[in-house]
Amino acid sequence: MLGWSLTFLVLAVVAAVFGFGGIAAASADIAQILFVVFLVLLVVSVIAGAIRGRRPM
Repeated sequence: MLGWSLTFLVLAVVAAVFGFGGIAAASADIAQILFVVFLVLLVVSVIAGAIRGRRPM
């Protein structure tokens, strides 16, 4: 999932350099949504690990 967000982030930066506003905005929005989803899943994973009492690797 992080790979997808990085892919869309790179695509947004490249599109911004070339001046394609619509493509850059859409890619940036997708990258931002995927980043937030990844962040929420990370927090849930950390909380679940803390509740189980396992040590992080």
